[in-house]
Amino acid sequence: QMQLVESGGGLVQAGGSLRLSCVASGRTFTSSAMGWFRQGPGKEREFVASISRTGSTTDYTDSVKGRFTISRDNAKNTVYLQMNSLKPEDTAAYYCGASQTFGYRSSPWYGYWGQGTQVTVSS
Repeated sequence: QMQLVESGGGLVQAGGSLRLSCVASGRTFTSSAMGWFRQGPGKEREFVASISRTGSTTDYTDSVKGRFTISRDNAKNTVYLQMNSLKPEDTAAYYCGASQTFGYRSSPWYGYWGQGTQVTVSS
């Protein structure tokens, strides 16, 4: 079992920044690839970014490339999502997930999820 707890969401104006954190406990964090997904009102959960077990490889959906950065600190069992140049269309609940395999963008590949943290970007 793995427990994931996200934090760092909030209300920010367009062009602003937020850093999300996801702290893991339970199952060995270093054996898991980690990902961030988001779900806007009335929308399906969509992939945002992922990072390999060691942090050496990352993947981003096109809409956030150059604005968001995923990173991890294995000593702290934490994965981060630095979000810059935020846009109103980034408004969503953001979820972190853990997967046994890096490289998949589909949510069924992630076996563990946090409860989510809300990000709201005002125009």
